[in-house]
Amino acid sequence: MDKDLEERVSLSVDNFMQGYGCCQSVVAAFASLYGLDEIMAKRLAAGFGGGMGRLRMTCGTVSALVMLVGLDCGQTEGADRQGKSECYRMVQQLLAKFKELNGSLICAEILGINGNDKAHTNYIASERTAQYYKTRPCAAKVECAARIFAQYLQDKRQQSQPMRAEK
Repeated sequence: MDKDLEERVSLSVDNFMQGYGCCQSVVAAFASLYGLDEIMAKRLAAGFGGGMGRLRMTCGTVSALVMLVGLDCGQTEGADRQGKSECYRMVQQLLAKFKELNGSLICAEILGINGNDKAHTNYIASERTAQYYKTRPCAAKVECAARIFAQYLQDKRQQSQPMRAEK
């Protein structure tokens, strides 16, 4: 993987370790590729933390993948069914890869939390302590999602480069 993409993967983990949510961490690391400034990216992605507003539904890193695919190849014309379909195809491919590597797309399942446990679905954000980081797999999931997206970009770049004839 090229150096820029590796740096973006590392930045996503650094963002998380600074206290940003999973979705924010990944989206902000790649936002500049699409003309989106870091502050706006973090705002846009803020509500997806904790499995969407801490409801422990779709993992924030999964939401980040969906958002980034939309930035990369989302259609901008309502009638563009082909473009919409291509975007959905890429979302499904990247999410299938995430699920293959992590066993689920659902925050509660990834964290091993009973979905009916209301103590884990209130709106109060967890304090980021050393214990928090020790017991949560979130940093690894952030890195995984960022790496999946970086690999997608790397593959896309390689496919768009013309093949060189061997001498």
